[in-house]
Amino acid sequence: MTVDHAPPDISAISKNASAEEPVDSVQPALEAVTPAGVRGGRGGLRSVPRWLRRTVGPVLLLVLWQVSSSAGFLSPDTLASPGTIARAAGDLVADGTLPNAMGVSLRRVAAGLLLGGAIGIGLALVSGLSRLGEDLVDATVQMLRTVPWVGLIPLFIIWLGIGEAPKVALIALGVAFHLYLNVYAGIRGVDEQLVEAGHSLGLGRWGLIRHVVLPGALPGAMTGLRYSLATAWLALVFGESINADAGIGFLMNQAREFFRTDVIVVCLVVYAFLGLLADALVRTLERLLLQWRPTFKGQ
Repeated sequence: MTVDHAPPDISAISKNASAEEPVDSVQPALEAVTPAGVRGGRGGLRSVPRWLRRTVGPVLLLVLWQVSSSAGFLSPDTLASPGTIARAAGDLVADGTLPNAMGVSLRRVAAGLLLGGAIGIGLALVSGLSRLGEDLVDATVQMLRTVPWVGLIPLFIIWLGIGEAPKVALIALGVAFHLYLNVYAGIRGVDEQLVEAGHSLGLGRWGLIRHVVLPGALPGAMTGLRYSLATAWLALVFGESINADAGIGFLMNQAREFFRTDVIVVCLVVYAFLGLLADALVRTLERLLLQWRPTFKGQ
């Protein structure tokens, strides 16, 4: 008995296959993913240059100040208007009083910064690089650090007189403590694994200090320098009140005696400008010396 096997109807199979679309053949629509840092587009305030955004607050403050003075809400005896302050600054610049005072104050800050920086960094290296140095130095520095350095002005006058020496010494004292703390913390904050890697590469003690420890402590030193500059200007204000006959503090004392609030504000603005300029120089130095350290710059 013979059974005939009929060949399958290929055309019917193809029709059935075309009638039912496979699920896998449907391609999902792709949607672009926008990073979280750029969501919301670049419109609005983000499209405005940064320098312009940073000036909005000070400009609004000046406008409010001028309007309050013009409307009589702010008495000239209490605080002069921005226009009066600008005219006073122009007069002080024109007769050379303000440039001479700035030069004297800058020399005092530079001398105190160099002296205090040498003392602070030197003590931090001795204490940070050696346990014996830490035992001999750190406790004494920490004890002196708790003493208000402004309260030492009477002793400085007794020891050093009323000339330039007590002013420079006061600035140096404030600078030295900030640099000591930050440089010491930077040295002791170096990763121990980096030191072990340096040992495995055959570096000796001085090689480790030069190539591992000091570069690792550099960020802390830059932070200490920024704090030191701010303290130097603060110490200058107190130092120039010690029988000074020149400098920005001398101008402020004279203006106080004659109730010249415009001159006082001019001197305060000069202090702020010099402080911002010094901070900008340190930030530039950080970008040059710390290019190897990636940091978060905001979004």
